[in-house]
Amino acid sequence: MALEITDATFEEVVLKSDKPVVVDFWAAWCGPCRMVGPIIDEISNEYEGKAVVGKVDVDAHTEFAAKYGVRNIPTVLIFKDGEIASRQVGVSPKTAYTDAIDAVL
Repeated sequence: MALEITDATFEEVVLKSDKPVVVDFWAAWCGPCRMVGPIIDEISNEYEGKAVVGKVDVDAHTEFAAKYGVRNIPTVLIFKDGEIASRQVGVSPKTAYTDAIDAVL
């Protein structure tokens, strides 16, 4: 399962990570987010030990969604060394996410 990331934990979990970090910005009411969620959970299992995979509920935690210009959800950002390396907006096939992760590993 993907890690729950909050405004309080974002800096430590995402920006200071020594591994690439996948962050799914989502909300419970968002239909497309429910399609992406299981894909993110699969990726979390497959990349365990190689990348950190987490989710930010944009209704509960708005600070970093605003900071990174997340206006549409789902938005999946991949961070490497504290910087955005990739951005996927909307529903994408699993390979779009895994290819982006592989590119920064």
